[in-house]
Amino acid sequence: MIKFEITIKRLICLSLFFLLSIKCSKKDIDDNEINIVSDVDSESSDSPPEITLSTEINDFIWKGLNQYYYWQSDVSNLADSKATMENEYIALLNSQQDSKEFFESLLHQDDRFSWIEEDYEILENQLSGTSASNGMKFQLYVRDDGESIIGAVTYVLPESDAFNKGIVRGDIFNSINDNELNFNNYMSLLYGEQTSYSIQLVNYDSGNDLVTSRDISVTLNKEENFQEVPVHNTSIIEHGSKKIGYVMYNKFLGTVDSNGDGEVDRDFNEELIDLFVYLKSQNLDELVLDLRYNGGGSVNTCTYLASLITGQFTGTIFAKQIWNEKIMAFIEDRNSNDDPSDDLNFDNYFTDLRPDGNPLPSLGLSRLYVLTSNRTASSSELLINGLTPHIDIIQIGIKTVGKNVGSITLYDYTDNDQQIKNPKHKYAMQPIVLKIANSENFADYNYGLEPDIEYREKASNLGIIGDKTEPLLSLALDHISGSSKKRNEVNETLIPIMELGIDKTQQMFIDTINLKILEDSKIHN
Repeated sequence: MIKFEITIKRLICLSLFFLLSIKCSKKDIDDNEINIVSDVDSESSDSPPEITLSTEINDFIWKGLNQYYYWQSDVSNLADSKATMENEYIALLNSQQDSKEFFESLLHQDDRFSWIEEDYEILENQLSGTSASNGMKFQLYVRDDGESIIGAVTYVLPESDAFNKGIVRGDIFNSINDNELNFNNYMSLLYGEQTSYSIQLVNYDSGNDLVTSRDISVTLNKEENFQEVPVHNTSIIEHGSKKIGYVMYNKFLGTVDSNGDGEVDRDFNEELIDLFVYLKSQNLDELVLDLRYNGGGSVNTCTYLASLITGQFTGTIFAKQIWNEKIMAFIEDRNSNDDPSDDLNFDNYFTDLRPDGNPLPSLGLSRLYVLTSNRTASSSELLINGLTPHIDIIQIGIKTVGKNVGSITLYDYTDNDQQIKNPKHKYAMQPIVLKIANSENFADYNYGLEPDIEYREKASNLGIIGDKTEPLLSLALDHISGSSKKRNEVNETLIPIMELGIDKTQQMFIDTINLKILEDSKIHN
């Protein structure tokens, strides 16, 4: 998440990073009660427009997107003028009774990442890394016949059902519940609502595209509200004369409030900081940061990680937030007045302080090795892009996703203190509201960040995470040592299947603060 340094009148809370949640009261723009200007120029009607629950939900959606959506000015149905005519506005709200479809109808064609949930608890769990999970993470591949599909286990979450049943990275499966995977059934078999399924393990001969049974079937059960831990693997590697740290980091998670009572159940920021206290004690020469399965997360945590890796840039810009035109115009106007105490600063800065104000440890590195894949997204890409102007980044793997935009969570609050959510529904949305640039104003990596050393993982030769012989880590070690040895490439014709729709693990979001920018800015007409 982005460290958001802001000075605002009546701003009660200020933290290094926050998730912005719109409040909805009778004075707020996304009030659940429709509060619009009467259409005095339109012809009077004997029957007033119909107001249903979906009308109210769609009003919340429209007003939130009109205020914050990054592409607001490019979507004609989000123009401010749409809310100035009562009948026309309600007709727009009633154009879709399905509020998800209404939300999607307002999205810009370039938007790959905004989403909405009928139940905000589901959305909150997705952002906190909590889900119903059996712990098996995998990549699917299409075989030579163009129809058959196999899955390769990429990693297994510790203490999960898959972990306890002995599933390991590199295991190959081709059937679910004795049904061989193909294009017609893999979505329902692997991504359906079922909480349990059995996988049939096989051996795969990549040279001949041949599958043979291992006669092993493993039933995997999903655990509700399973919490994924961000740091998956850590090791210290002696390689030649160098001492190298290796960290597989799979999600940018900060604090977690699992039951929504306002109390922090687990502080992953502090756990990450404690890890770097240990790494600093090892007097490392280099660090290899494995982000190949990291879809992003908290911008604030990303800023901490950048500061932990470096330490010599405290107070300088790590990243910049670029909001929509109306918000950026308000910021420029606010900052042009004669009162600097009233200025807004939307930059993210390297820091030398923990969240509690104590000193932050740092490695002082001038070079970082980063392992990436086509699942490396959002805050992972922000880390690479934000560090690039300051230190040398050696990227190894394949091109990243290209998610250079961030989101906020919008709830339909009914009070000024952002405490009471509309009891009539549980909708919440996670729209894209900003683009994030580095200190040199570069943000145009929507097609992904290209690696310096290209290598695509092979299903038949994944290797062991953290082991010196694992292909991607081995490439990093060779570069560190200056080795140019020729490696034997695995001949594999499998084609990876990319996930369909929005991958909700690919996130870059701003965390919560009681921000009164809506009320103070008077952006909305």
